[in-house]
Amino acid sequence: MLSLLFALTTAIVWGTADFCGGKASQRAAALAVAVLSRLAGLPVLALGLIFLGGAPTTAALGWGAVAGLFGMSGVTLLYRALAAGSMTVVAPVTAVTSALVPFLIGIALDGAPGTAAMVGAACAIGAIALVSAGPGDGHKPIGPAVVGLALAAGASFGLFMTLLSRAGDGVGLWPLAASQLTGLGVGWLLLWRTRTAARLTGTALRWAVPAGALDFAANIAYLLAARDGVLSVVAPIASLYPATTILLALAIDRERIRPLQLAGLVLAATALVLVVV
Repeated sequence: MLSLLFALTTAIVWGTADFCGGKASQRAAALAVAVLSRLAGLPVLALGLIFLGGAPTTAALGWGAVAGLFGMSGVTLLYRALAAGSMTVVAPVTAVTSALVPFLIGIALDGAPGTAAMVGAACAIGAIALVSAGPGDGHKPIGPAVVGLALAAGASFGLFMTLLSRAGDGVGLWPLAASQLTGLGVGWLLLWRTRTAARLTGTALRWAVPAGALDFAANIAYLLAARDGVLSVVAPIASLYPATTILLALAIDRERIRPLQLAGLVLAATALVLVVV
């Protein structure tokens, strides 16, 4: 039960972080936002290492480092997608994909799940098609490129979840520390290679700082959920985070969604529920 609570907390906090990151990326380069927002997560990491303890192992640090590569990739792709398209479309496409990846890996490793979960997987695929149809708010066109970014971000997050769940018990937040530092290293290298300015000011900075802090807090909650829960259950619950992102987009940005996309959101929610039944 505690793992489900941590997974639900992950969904709420991740959704808020994605909204903040998307707002920052509308005003600055997505890569710069992804890197500098991760810097904002370092104080959260320090507090977690102090209070949650644990001893690092080579295996845990290794899993965390590889997870960090996919985590940084996912955040950068997501912020680019959120800046280019409607949050009410990008967020659910990313979430359904990120839920399916650990689900399918679980099938490969542990065998096929029950009928309800298989039906849920089919619903998820249909949800991606419905929710990606056309513009989300009458102003931002949702083309194949944006959908592709959302799908790639979701796949990266799914691999991040899967790899992080393999870190083991008794290691505290050290896998996340390895993940964070690896992601930052890769991010700074990409900034240098692409000659992207590593500086945020004004409104972009004000959105990026909470995005980074909240994203890392959500990662902590997910790691705690994954340690005590089953990956095929915890990951889909954590992937409910678009509900928060969409509610914030509707309330703050006044985004609107078409009936077809609304049906896709309902189908996505149904898919996530069926996967965890």
